[in-house]
Amino acid sequence: MSRKDGRADAIVVDWIDRALAAADDAGCVAIVDETTEANLRWANNTLTTNGQRHDRSITIHVFTEIGSGTAVGSMSAPLTADTDIEELVRRARASAGTGEAAPDAVELVAVGVDEGYATPAATTSITVLAELALGLGGLFASFEAAGDALFGFAEHRLTTTWVATSTGARRRHVQPMGRLELNAKRAATRASAWVGQSTADFTDIDLDAHAAELRRRLDWGDTTVELPPGRYETVLPPGAVADLLLSAYWVMSAKDAAEGRTVWARKGSTATRIGERLSPHPITLRSDPAQPGLEQAPFVIAHSSVSGQVSVFDNAAPVRGTDWIRDGVLTDLFRTRREARTGADFAYPVGNLILDAGGSASLDEMIARTERGLLLTCLWYIREVDPETLLLTGLTRDGVYLIEGGRVVGAVNNFRFNESPVDLLARITEIGASEQTLCREWNDWFTHTVMPPIRVPDFHMSTVSQAS
Repeated sequence: MSRKDGRADAIVVDWIDRALAAADDAGCVAIVDETTEANLRWANNTLTTNGQRHDRSITIHVFTEIGSGTAVGSMSAPLTADTDIEELVRRARASAGTGEAAPDAVELVAVGVDEGYATPAATTSITVLAELALGLGGLFASFEAAGDALFGFAEHRLTTTWVATSTGARRRHVQPMGRLELNAKRAATRASAWVGQSTADFTDIDLDAHAAELRRRLDWGDTTVELPPGRYETVLPPGAVADLLLSAYWVMSAKDAAEGRTVWARKGSTATRIGERLSPHPITLRSDPAQPGLEQAPFVIAHSSVSGQVSVFDNAAPVRGTDWIRDGVLTDLFRTRREARTGADFAYPVGNLILDAGGSASLDEMIARTERGLLLTCLWYIREVDPETLLLTGLTRDGVYLIEGGRVVGAVNNFRFNESPVDLLARITEIGASEQTLCREWNDWFTHTVMPPIRVPDFHMSTVSQAS
C-alpha cells in the first residue's frame, strides 16, 4: 500500500491514527492484524484442495474514567477501505461508559515508535508450498504402490500486527506460522501413523525422512498385541510431551494460584508454589520471544483481558524471556502489570515453550534402553478432570507400540490415560535431547515448542479405548 507522500503502508497507519484521534481525550489502544495464508490438503494419495486467504481486522479499546476507576470498552471488526473507524471508536467509548471499573487498570505504556512501524504487511502465497506439492506427488505414488494411503495438510501463515496507544506507543511485529501434518494408513492391517513438523517457511521440510518414519511405524503395526489397562513404563516423544506441558503452561496464573484454584496453589495457604521443587532433574521450562527459530512478539498484544493472565492495559508493554521452572524448581508465574505492583516482576505468557534438562539421548536410543514398555506417538482429546491437581484425561492415537528387549515388537490397542503433567515431572526417570517439535492435540493454537522425549516408569493407562 502507498500514499502520495510515499510513506510505506500509509493506509494502515492512517487508519490507526484516525482511531486514536476519534477517541479524543479518552485513552485508546488500536490493534490491526493483517494475515495472509496458503494451504494444501490431501487424502487417499491425492491432492484435494489448495487455497489462499487474506484477512485484516481492527480491535479498539477505549478507556474511560468513571467514579470508581477506569472502564474499558472494546470493539472489533474487519478492516476495509470503507470501514467506519470513527463509528467503531464511538461504540467502544459508549460501551466503556456503561461498564464497571476494570480490576486490572494501570496507565497505558509509552514506549515510543518501533523502527519499521510503517512497513507494509508481510505476505505469503501458495508458491511457498510449491516444492512440497512436488514432493508429495512422488510420495503418493510410492505409498499407493505399497497399498498404503497418505492424508494430511500443510499451511503457512504470516500475520503482521500493529499496536498503537494514545500514549505514543507504536509497535509492529510479523509472526510466521507453518505446520505440516502427515497421516498414513494401511488397509491390510488397519495400522495408522502420524508425524508432524512446525516450520517458519517450509524450507526445512524433509519429506523423505517423514515418509520413512511413517513406513517404519506402519510396519510395526503389522504385528498387534492386546494389552489390558494398567501402569506401564512409557516412552513419550517430544510432541506428546508438548501436549501435556502446554496444559500446565496455560494455567500458570499467579492470581489464580494465590486464590487456590489451580495446581500451582500451595495447599492450605494463599501462597503459590513458587520455590517448590517439582522434579529431581535439572528441568528448565521457559518462554522467550527472542528464541531463535521460535520468535514471538517482544511486546504484549492483548485483544481482550483474561483475568490473571493478560490485560488490555498492558498492550505494547515489552515482554521478557522467563524461566517458569529452573533446575526443577518453580520460579515464576504469569502476572499482569497491575499484579506486578506487589513487588513481583511483570511476567507474560509467550507463544513458545521450551523444556530442557541437558539430556543427550535420542528417542531411538531411549527405546534401545527399554527392556519392556510402551512407546506413545501422539495424544488427542485431552481434557482437564481436576484443576487443583491438573489431572488430565485423553486418548492415545495413531500408534501405541510395545517395546521388548530394546526394540519395538508390535502395535498395541489404544488406551484412555489419566495423568497430571505436573505430577509427571516428579516421576520422570529419563529425559532425552530437546528438539523443536509439533504437538498433535493443540497445534491449532500453539506450534512453537522445543521438548525432549521422556521416560515415565508408571504412566497410567486407565482403560482400553476403541479409538484408532
